[in-house]
Formats: sequence, C-alpha cells, structure tokens
Amino acid sequence: MAIKSVLKMGDPLLLEVAMNVEKFNTPELDALILDMQDTMASLDGAGLAAPQIGISLQVVIFGFEKNTRYPDAEVVPFTVLINPKITPLTEEIEEGWEGCLSVPGMRGMVPRFTRLRYQGLDQHGNTIDRSVDGFHARVVQHECDHLQGILYPMRITDFRKFGFTEVLFPDQNGIDE
Repeated sequence: MAIKSVLKMGDPLLLEVAMNVEKFNTPELDALILDMQDTMASLDGAGLAAPQIGISLQVVIFGFEKNTRYPDAEVVPFTVLINPKITPLTEEIEEGWEGCLSVPGMRGMVPRFTRLRYQGLDQHGNTIDRSVDGFHARVVQHECDHLQGILYPMRITDFRKFGFTEVLFPDQNGIDE
C-alpha cells in the first residue's frame, strides 16, 4: 500500500496506551497492516507497532529471515499480533542491544525476559498463542511496549550503555538504528 513516516521519540502519541482493535477482516485493518509491512520493509526493521506510524491501535507486526540491523539474530516468523497479552515464563532477564525506528541512529542495552508466552489475534480474528525465547521474545516485548506507550530507552538501567550507533559500533556500518 504505502510507506508511512515513522514517529520519532518525543511525539506524544508514542507515550499513549493504544486502543484495542474491535473489528477484524475490515479493509481498514488490512490497509493498516499492509502500510506497516511496507514501512517496516523499507527501513529493514525487525518489527513495527501501529502507534509508530500514528495509529493508536493495539497492532504490531514483526519477523524476518535475515536482518542487517541484527545480523546475528535467529529467524523470527512474520507475525501480525493484535490485542496482545504477554506472560513471562521465567524470571530470567537478559540484557541485549536494541534499536528502534522511532529512536533512529541510537542503540541501548535493554533488560528483557528470556522466555515468554504471547497471546492475541491475527488480522482475521484467529487466536495466536506461542511460547518463545531468545531474540524472538525480545522483539515481541519491544513491539508490545509501544502499545503501552513505552520506548526502549525507558527500560535502560545503565545509561553508559546507550548512545549513537556509529559511536558504539564503529566497525559495523550495516547497523544504523
């Protein structure tokens, strides 16, 4: 459909809790998801939340086979997740580098649960219920945070591990955000 502009940190919409989706299988929801896919692909993103393109709805997409921004990450299946619920399956927390299309040019070390279960619906109203770990779990937590008005810098516990990508990773030209 169309590549949309991504809102940047500081935009008030990114700090709001998004509204639940009430209607499925609609042309409007299908168009939103296509716009999100086009936008995410154009920016080589690992995921995208509807609020990032100015739509305050509980919709996230994520997934990739290979991603230049996260070259060591395992494959994450493409998923449309609506009205998600996340349940940690462990108390184990692991720190990992994250970036965000709404915080361009920066990276930070963010603590996340290592294993979780996510539940929700796809764009047709079908149930999604998965238990995941690793980078897949990190991506889900990051994208679902957007639906609660949380950006990854809000989760950083050590700001010595937050900065501009080209300074933190001078030898990795492919990682830009």
